[in-house]
Amino acid sequence: MGILDGKRILVAGVTMDTSIGFATAKIAQEQGATVLISNFGRALGITKRIAKRLPVEPPVLELDVTDPEHLERLPDLVREHVDGLDGVVHSIAYGNPETLLGGKFLTGPWEDVSQAVQVSAYSLASLTNACRPLMSEGGSVVGMTFDATVAWPAYDWMGVAKAGLESTSRYLAKNLGSEGIRVNLVSAGPLKTLAAKAIPGFEDLEELWQNRAPLGWDNTDQIPTAKAVVALLSDFFPATSGEIVHVDGGFHATGA
Repeated sequence: MGILDGKRILVAGVTMDTSIGFATAKIAQEQGATVLISNFGRALGITKRIAKRLPVEPPVLELDVTDPEHLERLPDLVREHVDGLDGVVHSIAYGNPETLLGGKFLTGPWEDVSQAVQVSAYSLASLTNACRPLMSEGGSVVGMTFDATVAWPAYDWMGVAKAGLESTSRYLAKNLGSEGIRVNLVSAGPLKTLAAKAIPGFEDLEELWQNRAPLGWDNTDQIPTAKAVVALLSDFFPATSGEIVHVDGGFHATGA
């Protein structure tokens, strides 16, 4: 018997089988959940192919979280497969690596910054609102962050976007508590995902973890992070909301 038996979970933002979203979908299925995944545009075809690598091939929904029409139709798309949702995973972020990352903080143009904030932070609120008609008391929303309490090498405007995401999660937790919906984030250490490969200078972050994480850190292993997401989706954290759970080998707790 799994900790997600009978639960219906949407994992938004699954592209490659090396992603946190994919690992989360896999473990959620292994723990008894019925899982739906989503993507959009050119990546949608990739998502449909890698969906076949999960233990049970899930429905793949087309969802662009910046498109109001996609958000409006989402409940109907979900209801074609399940009658509601018990959990939503926000595994979505984007910042133009050519203009916003890798030491380009002082020159990042507003057009690209605003896109990064919308996709990476505001979309947690827009996705959650779109899913509210499908969720009842006990529901859980979990998003992915990278510690935004400090300035990191190379991360630049994505760090600002993640700070916005973290604040958004707290306000969602405050406003949805009366509906019995929990909202939390998981802050993972650097992982070799598709998004990470697009960050110029990402290897500088990886080196920090290799030297300082008390438990060590395997940047190719998404499973510990995915397990934390699944735990927050379960009923094992019934009174936890507005929290950021660190899955980083203990790095966040160490000094220089």
